[in-house]
Amino acid sequence: MDTLPVTDRTRVSRMPQRQVTDRAALHAVLDAGLVAHVAVVRGGVPVVLPVGCARDGDALLLHGSTGGGLFREAAAGEHVTATVTLVDGLVYARSTSDSSMNYRCAMVTGVAVPVTDPGEKEAALARITEHLMPGRWDEVRPSTKRELAAVLVLRLPLDEASVKIRALPASSEPDDGESREVWAGVLPLVTTALAPVPNDDVPPGTPLPVSLDLAVAQLERSAPLVR
Repeated sequence: MDTLPVTDRTRVSRMPQRQVTDRAALHAVLDAGLVAHVAVVRGGVPVVLPVGCARDGDALLLHGSTGGGLFREAAAGEHVTATVTLVDGLVYARSTSDSSMNYRCAMVTGVAVPVTDPGEKEAALARITEHLMPGRWDEVRPSTKRELAAVLVLRLPLDEASVKIRALPASSEPDDGESREVWAGVLPLVTTALAPVPNDDVPPGTPLPVSLDLAVAQLERSAPLVR
């Protein structure tokens, strides 16, 4: 389906005109994000954990430690919700009440399925690695069985999801007339990479890996257009 179904859990009630039901928009936000905030209710208390993520077709891959309580409960069938938010700009209006942010936000809710097959698990970890550090999987040694056993990978279907986007200038109200001399507009924000910092034990003259250049290029591609 090219259109996201709207359910009671995914319907945007605040500023509903900003809800986007195009599935391609959901994919775009998830593909640009590096971190998902995953929530589950534990003992009657909502708990939120930031984790690295990657989209794999019509599912969001999440990975964490097998010792993590949130991940264990999610793997046991507890309902989870994951959000990926990209802040594209600070909106400077002529009052703090009208000031805002430009953003792209995706929410996915449902029951996550643990990836248990060894081959599928390794492929899922490769997918996450290639999303976060493109090209790095082939540059480093393979993970050991012990390392793989310590990681839990969850596959959260994109069956129930919503997307909300604000990409607008600052609003102007009629009573702003006396303050027109105050600047209003948008301060665009992007995620950018700085110069890489090597470990102290890296020998002098060691060439930089190709994956660093690929990561920088990926960040540039995921940045929104600044108008």
